[in-house]
Amino acid sequence: MTKPSESGVQQPARFNTLLGYAPGNVPVYSSHYPSASDEDFPDRKAYRSYIDGIFMGYKWQCVEFARRWLYLNKGCTFDNVPMAYDIFHLRSLRSVHDHTMLPLHSFRNGAKRRPEPGCMLIWEEGGEFEDTGHVAIVTEIFPDRIRIAEQNVGHHIWPEGQDYSRELKAHIADDGGYHIECSYDDVAILGWVIQTDDDTHADIFFDIDPALLNLHLSKVDASRPTIAMQTEELQPEEKAFVTFMGGYTLTRNPDEKLSYGRMSESAIKEIRHASNEMHAMFMQATDHVLESDALLERFGFPRVLWPRLRQSWNNRRNHMITGRLDFSVSEYGVKVYEYNADSASCYMECGQAQGRWAELHRCKDGWNPGSHLHEMLVHAWKKSGLDDVLHIMLDNDPEETYHALYMKSAIEEAGIPCKVIRGLSDLFWGDDGSVVDRDGKRIRWVWKTWAWETALDQLRDECTEDEQPQLPYQGTRRHAKPRLVDVLLRKDVKVFEPLWTLVPSNKAILPVLWEIFPDHPNLLDAQFNLTADLRQNGYVAKPIVGRCGSNISIVGHSEEVIEATDGQFDNRELMYQEFFELPQLGGRHVQISTFMVDGRYAGACVRADASPIITGGSDILPLRIVPDGDILFSD
Repeated sequence: MTKPSESGVQQPARFNTLLGYAPGNVPVYSSHYPSASDEDFPDRKAYRSYIDGIFMGYKWQCVEFARRWLYLNKGCTFDNVPMAYDIFHLRSLRSVHDHTMLPLHSFRNGAKRRPEPGCMLIWEEGGEFEDTGHVAIVTEIFPDRIRIAEQNVGHHIWPEGQDYSRELKAHIADDGGYHIECSYDDVAILGWVIQTDDDTHADIFFDIDPALLNLHLSKVDASRPTIAMQTEELQPEEKAFVTFMGGYTLTRNPDEKLSYGRMSESAIKEIRHASNEMHAMFMQATDHVLESDALLERFGFPRVLWPRLRQSWNNRRNHMITGRLDFSVSEYGVKVYEYNADSASCYMECGQAQGRWAELHRCKDGWNPGSHLHEMLVHAWKKSGLDDVLHIMLDNDPEETYHALYMKSAIEEAGIPCKVIRGLSDLFWGDDGSVVDRDGKRIRWVWKTWAWETALDQLRDECTEDEQPQLPYQGTRRHAKPRLVDVLLRKDVKVFEPLWTLVPSNKAILPVLWEIFPDHPNLLDAQFNLTADLRQNGYVAKPIVGRCGSNISIVGHSEEVIEATDGQFDNRELMYQEFFELPQLGGRHVQISTFMVDGRYAGACVRADASPIITGGSDILPLRIVPDGDILFSD
């Protein structure tokens, strides 16, 4: 049972402790993660909750309980949501028995239709429910209070005979509206979601006006003087960026140095939601792939690496810090192209450079969508569990330099000491066979700009076609000097981004996503083999492993090649994705890149190029978010 502390305050029950039973005899468990046993929950898989083979969620989060309660009591469930607060915008439940769709309606807190037993109560994000929001199941309703059952709040065992977790105060207003008071001062209750055909007093959700998804081009006033840049005031990452770009600019095109993109507030909300949902879907697809040898075979990884990939994924503490999703965004929809979950670039441009550009050019139009990126990186690194020096490993590349220094600033602000290793010449063997830096410091934690595939290529190059590469092991020294693979693939070295990010970064994940989530509005048809539909409508051929837009071909519906790039991945297997053209802005194709931190949307920027294929050399256009009216009435 829950034990009181010396001060008399009740302490949270250990993770997985049964707290009580909600109506319908549905168990509720403690989700006090700090007390989770590594013996009982050794890996990520152990945290996945299933009933009858149907995924409920992660133990023991609030969404998992809501989905499990609905399944056991109502025989229905809802599809994946990126955050708990997104449940408020769902429009249907799915019957598990016959797959029919049951209508849902949402009622804002204070609505005249009161909540009812079995409906879902939804909290907005923020405060106690930072980033995610919260969901509970309503059990009883009174004029002055409401009772709810929930997980991931309090973690205390319920009193004997009680079938709810807590009561919330409520009152009925003069107009008949039912208002529920939140017990936390720093967060608000959105309202309740009821499975019903009757939408009287419900919130009516309108689809976004497609015109609000269009990006608009603007320029700062050239007649207004810019703020003089004082080089001595710049941070190290900024100095490296200015040296690389030849000034505090995001483009080398002199005609575009004053240009920026304008996006509506509704559009950035859609993109934020899509980013969070896509991350969750890519993670589900990754788990699906790692469960199947047949699918892993499609990804082209050396078989000897498969156990390491699975071990990396199952290590619940081996989580990713950053990733970048690339989208086409226009009145025709929001479509994801791919997920750069390993060694994603452009964080500096999004989180630092586009904001500084606006300051220097006195741009007061709207707000900067990358303003919270650095703060979120610091928060993520504080949660990373590092207990030693983090070695930052990068190639001898000026672009990687400012990218690495930008990340270094966030890591150090999180209180983690760093050492930078440029290239491989400063790697040495320790007496015990470990890899050490020039000062003899053993390398245990690594953040890298190197791609994992670069390390794998080192292994492949050592083998004939029929041979399997040999992985490095503790104490082995097969070469006079340590190679990149000798660091990144050692079991005693923890790497960010972790090895499993090879899976969502591989283009072979795209056909898997399409199979799991067919016709999802944010996905494009993707196949391992060229189908008649793709031939008829146009397609993009991509190597399953590639970087920076290399070796991509765009083929139109008449089999004409619209655009193609060369590169170093021409010997890799291909996959085929539906051709969905990027919108154009000022004569250039524009792509929206969103940046994920700790699995959540953290910012956005615009990539621009005369070519319909965005590459590593494509420009970045500063992005500003403006009110919807400024977009709808801009003409």
